[in-house]
Amino acid sequence: MSPDKAIVRLRFAPSPTGHLHIGGARTALFNWLFARQMKGQFILRIEDTDRERSTEEYVHSIMEGMEWLRLDWDEGPFHQVDRFDLYKSFVDKLLAEGTAYKCFCTPEELDERKKALIAEGKKAKYDGRCRTADQSQGKKFCVRFLSEDKGTTTVHDLIKGDITFDNAELDDLVVQRSDGVPTYNFCVVIDDALMRMTHVIRGDDHLNNTPRQLQLYEAFGFSPPKFGHLPMILGTDKTRLSKRHGATSVLAYREMGFLPDALINFLARIGWSHGDQEIFSREELIEKFSLGNVGKSGGVFNQEKLLWLNAHYLKQTDNKTLAAIAIPFLEKEGFKVVVNSSLEGAIRLSKERSHTVIELAQALRTFLADDVEIEEKLKEKFLTEEKTALLGELVPSLEGLKDFSEASIKQEVEAFIQSKGIKLGDVAQPLRVTLTGSTVSPGIFELMAALGREKTLIRMRKIVS
Repeated sequence: MSPDKAIVRLRFAPSPTGHLHIGGARTALFNWLFARQMKGQFILRIEDTDRERSTEEYVHSIMEGMEWLRLDWDEGPFHQVDRFDLYKSFVDKLLAEGTAYKCFCTPEELDERKKALIAEGKKAKYDGRCRTADQSQGKKFCVRFLSEDKGTTTVHDLIKGDITFDNAELDDLVVQRSDGVPTYNFCVVIDDALMRMTHVIRGDDHLNNTPRQLQLYEAFGFSPPKFGHLPMILGTDKTRLSKRHGATSVLAYREMGFLPDALINFLARIGWSHGDQEIFSREELIEKFSLGNVGKSGGVFNQEKLLWLNAHYLKQTDNKTLAAIAIPFLEKEGFKVVVNSSLEGAIRLSKERSHTVIELAQALRTFLADDVEIEEKLKEKFLTEEKTALLGELVPSLEGLKDFSEASIKQEVEAFIQSKGIKLGDVAQPLRVTLTGSTVSPGIFELMAALGREKTLIRMRKIVS
């Protein structure tokens, strides 16, 4: 198969030193969208060479976050820690060919030289002194790649365009630490080459690594993938996104009551656009995604926009699906419920005013609680002696209804207010406060029908007794 017709292969390669965060999720999404659009393959690789900070807990958390977002992978997860023998064979190959060398400099020596260079106003780079050192010494050593130090290396970036680096600025990269563990920059080249990656889309914090990696590709005779470096996500103050901006792990957003489709839509629009369109289905994202429409500057994380999108997806989600999603949140509120027509009906009335599933669960308390608390100021304003007397007269009319449906309730209440010569508002707002403890709710007749005869009458009798 000719290279131009090779199957497109992309990867997401997180380090399990923390949970899947917003920036990582966006990187995974853009790789996934590109792979799906090109009918290619999306690979998950766990870059766990940092054994001190990598944990199985974080591996599971990352995978759970991706599964919740429905970013499915075709191969993997592959673990770098399982491939150490492979990496060592490539380090040995470089040493045998003279394109790498043992460096015997101690951390203390390197630190002293670094401080001296900084004091002289020079770049703190390795001076290459072990290039000519006796390689048979019995001292502890790391292995460095013999980088090209003349000319330039150009990165043909799919997002940022061509970026040229002066090779004299690139020091000799450590490919294997003194404890025998291979380094990230080395492992990623071996993995991307052997896993046949055609494209590498990653954050632009990796951009400075790319010229070093390109030299390694050349040393091994590997064809490099096409690179695209995504600008960082910024907070509303245009500084790098941090927890103070609301940034947190993907699974934390699930706990905060956000829906995966809303978060996917939101992440896709950070730094990428398609005209003025804001709301995209997954199918539309796959169809319309283009690296050419990824901005060169950082995209802004806007929590208000995320809430707006989540409210939209709450409204669009069918009530049965939303009921199943809401159950864990309702259980935290102390309710034991099952998905049934009653719960679905309550969700239909409550989701229009909710931005998150947490807000939805709180709104559902009205329908599920045995009782409601009414603030004294609401009682004083809406439940005066005159108003409660009216509600007391309405109770027998509602008790006698054979069909406690919205239409029947409406007919009965309208007949009652007509007989009394009053307006609907004289009864509706006192009823609303009585039934919900609030002045805001769905339509009063919808509300009563959804509450059902028993809860409606219990709450009314408590007020009028």
